[in-house]
Amino acid sequence: MAESSAVCWSVYLLRCADGSLYTGIATDVQRRFAEHDSSERGAKYLRGRGPLRLELACEVGDRSLASRVEHRIKRLSRNRKEALIDKPRELKKLLADLLGRQ
Repeated sequence: MAESSAVCWSVYLLRCADGSLYTGIATDVQRRFAEHDSSERGAKYLRGRGPLRLELACEVGDRSLASRVEHRIKRLSRNRKEALIDKPRELKKLLADLLGRQ
């Protein structure tokens, strides 16, 4: 099934009760957060790590770009991830960097 070009993907960061950070992508962050928090459709990593808190969500465009941003964030150190949460402008810089490399 072809993916609609009108669908906008977002990247998000969740904080677990143990303080760890989880990065993911979704077309509907609130729906995905609810799935992580209370259903079998959530990521295995997050099971038993609740309560979860949504720390950051940002629309990035298509799925390809969202996946690249997710991958880049997952490679960052914990301190850099915390900086993204504290200063969302840093995420915009990361996006600009990725878009510049296309």
